[in-house]
Amino acid sequence: MREAAIRMEELPTELNIITLNCWGLLHLSAHRAERLIAIGRELAAADPPPHIVALQECWTQEDYRSVRRETRFILPFGKFYHSGAFGGGLAILSRWPIEESTMFRYPLNGRPTAFFRGDWFVGKGVACAKIRYGHGEKDVVEVFNTHTHAIYEHEPKQEDSYAVHRLAQSWEIAKLVRGAAERGHLAVALGDFNDVPLSLSYRMFTAHAPIKDAWRVVNPDSSLGSASHELERSRRRPVPTAAFNIAENGVTSNSIYNTWRWPKSEQRAVQSGKRPMLIPPDTPDPRGKRIDYIFFSPQVSSALNFTPIGLSEKVAARASRDAAGEGPISRGWVVKDVRVGMLARHPELGCSLSDHFSVEATLLLHTSNTNTPNSPPSRHSSISPAPNSPTNKHLSGKPESHPSTVDNYAHDHAASLLALEHGTYLQSPTGSETRVGARDARASFDEQLRSFFAESINSSSANRNRNSNSQSRRPVPFDGLPCTTYDEVLSQIHAYALRERRQRRWRTLHFFLWVLVTIGCYVGVWFVPIRGIAFLFVVLSSLGLLAGAVDGLMALLFFGSEMRALKEFEWEIMNAKATASGEQRLGLTMPQDDVVGDEKLW
Repeated sequence: MREAAIRMEELPTELNIITLNCWGLLHLSAHRAERLIAIGRELAAADPPPHIVALQECWTQEDYRSVRRETRFILPFGKFYHSGAFGGGLAILSRWPIEESTMFRYPLNGRPTAFFRGDWFVGKGVACAKIRYGHGEKDVVEVFNTHTHAIYEHEPKQEDSYAVHRLAQSWEIAKLVRGAAERGHLAVALGDFNDVPLSLSYRMFTAHAPIKDAWRVVNPDSSLGSASHELERSRRRPVPTAAFNIAENGVTSNSIYNTWRWPKSEQRAVQSGKRPMLIPPDTPDPRGKRIDYIFFSPQVSSALNFTPIGLSEKVAARASRDAAGEGPISRGWVVKDVRVGMLARHPELGCSLSDHFSVEATLLLHTSNTNTPNSPPSRHSSISPAPNSPTNKHLSGKPESHPSTVDNYAHDHAASLLALEHGTYLQSPTGSETRVGARDARASFDEQLRSFFAESINSSSANRNRNSNSQSRRPVPFDGLPCTTYDEVLSQIHAYALRERRQRRWRTLHFFLWVLVTIGCYVGVWFVPIRGIAFLFVVLSSLGLLAGAVDGLMALLFFGSEMRALKEFEWEIMNAKATASGEQRLGLTMPQDDVVGDEKLW
């Protein structure tokens, strides 16, 4: 018994997590090998030391081994994931053993016709790892590392031709995360999701998995995209500054601080050491956006089903006594700290370590003992500001000048950003003095637990109400999307399916056309007296037939598999819509098995 208690006391109650897109494209990313080594060194020197690290765009075994060599003492376990023709670019590093590992490949994942983009060839998917940090049945973290399909249409009026792919990918990873949470494990979804907060794919994921966006837990008023994005424009906010984007908005992509977003002439000047290229903190940053995320499942439990995972027996007994005499106890994972990291530049090259910055978070296994929802916070927590308080206001993209902790943090952060010499930071921005969660404006741990617990209770009540009276259901978190949103998803599926059917018809026609042309050319050779022209007929017809055969194979193999994947995705969305509306239980609406977009597939 004593040994068991010692083991439980040694279980971690804090979990430090880092996710980073390394930009490690073979033969395409500049200074790839040097940057990956520097990334490994930054991970090894991070404060606090990471427990779990998820990497994206780490394409080669050589780069993976370079990172492992630098981090082998703090992250002794790791897995490089293989997928597609060129690898999935995903890797997971861990302080604890990886008990199980799976590479789940997305059914909808790019098009081979867009070979110059490469998303289809790398076999994008979800790198899954089950990491055990204790001996208990529930002492498991299930990590899901992903890099969803990129957006290639950046103009506001351009149609995003891969929106359906990201929606389907969000749907698939939501099912994986939901399964882990239902097993009672802490589920952590990390990676480059290639979409901004509250986008349709973001809502698809968060509505169908019991997870929280760590950044928005601490910064619920953070931006919804770049200053030009339609969601952010609708908020009518001023263009944020570079420092405000890092500290408050969690910008990881297209930041003006990132040297790979600078003009080529400035990149060459920095890398040659001619000038340090300082960026003042108040520089407008209209393109910065947050597309890298750390999601987690709070796994909140009350006194009724309280199991002291990570706590000693003595603490558990005290918790049970408090639950019986003083009020309800809830326990779960909360966000202690979240920040943007990897802001440092390469010490010799002067360039940023990647074209993305990292997201770093510390999750805390917190126990709350409160009598009423309005009880005062514990001594370990702080009070979040009112919506109209000065800490939530900013002018010209930065907080107003007033003696608050936010201003103190912004001042310290600005000072660290100005501490540049020859393109290298003098102090690591991952240190505790620059961490977003350290300021008093973050939500208290008790407030977080109360919010998470209330949402889980509402979700359970809604599920019971669904079985008793579907018409009286209330919209609750993690309980699906509104029916109108499902209709929007279905309309996108139908539009994309129509586009792919047209592509398939044209490519099939192209194949048969070249078969006829080739037959004609071979026949014409017998009637052409000039050998040079006859040889030209044979060469051109053979090349044309080869191109037509490629299109024919794509039409037969790829488009067929893609349409079947679309058919599966459409059925699941229709089923989710019927479940959300209560029509499935009443037998009023059932998904059809033979149509996509109101047309026959074959």
